[in-house]
Amino acid sequence: MAKPGYRLAVIATLLAVVVVLLGAYTRLTHAGLGCPDWPGCYGFLAVPMSEQAQSLAALRFPDAPVEVRKGWNEMVHRYFAGALGLVILGLAVQAVRRRSLPGQPLKLPLLLLAVVIAQAAFGMWTVTLQLWPQVVTAHLLGGFATLSLLFLLSLRLSGRQLSVAPMPGRLRTLAMVSMLAVILQVALGGWVSSNYAAVACTDFPTCHGEWWPDMDFANAFNLTHHDIGPNYLGGLLYGEARTAIHLTHRLGALAVTLILLTLAWQLWRNGLPRLAALLLAALALQVSLGISNVLLNLPLAVAVAHNGGGALLLLVTVLINHRLRLTPIVATAAAPQPHLNSNTTGRLDLPRA
Repeated sequence: MAKPGYRLAVIATLLAVVVVLLGAYTRLTHAGLGCPDWPGCYGFLAVPMSEQAQSLAALRFPDAPVEVRKGWNEMVHRYFAGALGLVILGLAVQAVRRRSLPGQPLKLPLLLLAVVIAQAAFGMWTVTLQLWPQVVTAHLLGGFATLSLLFLLSLRLSGRQLSVAPMPGRLRTLAMVSMLAVILQVALGGWVSSNYAAVACTDFPTCHGEWWPDMDFANAFNLTHHDIGPNYLGGLLYGEARTAIHLTHRLGALAVTLILLTLAWQLWRNGLPRLAALLLAALALQVSLGISNVLLNLPLAVAVAHNGGGALLLLVTVLINHRLRLTPIVATAAAPQPHLNSNTTGRLDLPRA
């Protein structure tokens, strides 16, 4: 039987999916600065639409002319993110009130509240620091973290009791490594997006017709090189640095694919074929979307779906880790120990073959 708060947690998880996709849509339509201030838009609660409101917006922000479509892309994302924050606040309040009930999570809802407060700060800095890549990437990771934690909370509140045979401890370790690998790959994807390196290579599997083109890794991943102050809309890195970021993401995708294929094989061997099939399906979808982004020159629908595919792959690894944590570990047999026979000499007799 589901525990109190389960339905609200599921609603919050679905809302987080919408927020993640809207964030990707906002970023990919270059609307991250559609409103030059925060939390409003040109000093209004919504995008200024009338001539009078737009004239006032021009006086307030003379260097940022009103673009209605981009403004609405940004504000719709903020509205949904704000609604999600309120729902998470409700989950935290309920958790505190029900903390005496058996099996009711408390630390996880409070952690979620802390994460969403940090997300609000990163959302503000994304605008005020004019799409500084470090902040944009951190904001994307925060969104994925919020979604993953909400999904985990939903799983814990579902009340499902699974009867599964004991699993080897190394499978848990592999599952955790797989989830961490996906998180790292998501971070690389965020760095690709925030530095506008998604189309740095327009062919596949080669890049610029070469397996190892000219690249500048030093500037591509030098976090101190990106100064605060300039407007990063469109990116400021030159070709070789963007190529390095893009190709690193590709190599990361190859490494993650190998790790997840190994995990799927081990899940299948240990009697969890459904989890293995789910992981393989999510992986195949994400790889296909990534290749399509390159070959089709980053169409908006495919690029947004690729962000969603990354979220789905992360959620599947969260599910696998949660499932394995509910199963006992296979006990290893103890090695036979030498024993002391009771004899007059008191010598140590080993077991005979």
